[in-house]
Amino acid sequence: MSEAGTTPRRPTLSREAMYATIRSPIVTEKSTSASERGQYIFRVAPEATKPEIKEAIEGLFGVKVLEVNTLVTKGKTKRFKGRPGKRSDVKKAYVRLEKGQQIDLSTGLA
Repeated sequence: MSEAGTTPRRPTLSREAMYATIRSPIVTEKSTSASERGQYIFRVAPEATKPEIKEAIEGLFGVKVLEVNTLVTKGKTKRFKGRPGKRSDVKKAYVRLEKGQQIDLSTGLA
């Protein structure tokens, strides 16, 4: 039994679904400074929910997630070779980990 007197939950997402949920980490100056405070930023599937994102991060990286905040960046209208086009919408997840835990984004996943 764990701390709260409950048994640990079995993952409901398959490993394949976890990889489909978490598309890629976002590595920028802002995300690097956020990682010093225990917060990591990932590009996620547009239909992913906060509980799915939390479970995928915990399953893939073996860390404990405290909270997940999401935002959708709407695609801009730009010109491509003189013709109007639209960038895709992107969903980002800001994931905060428990104190003392970290994710090493420089190494690949197993």
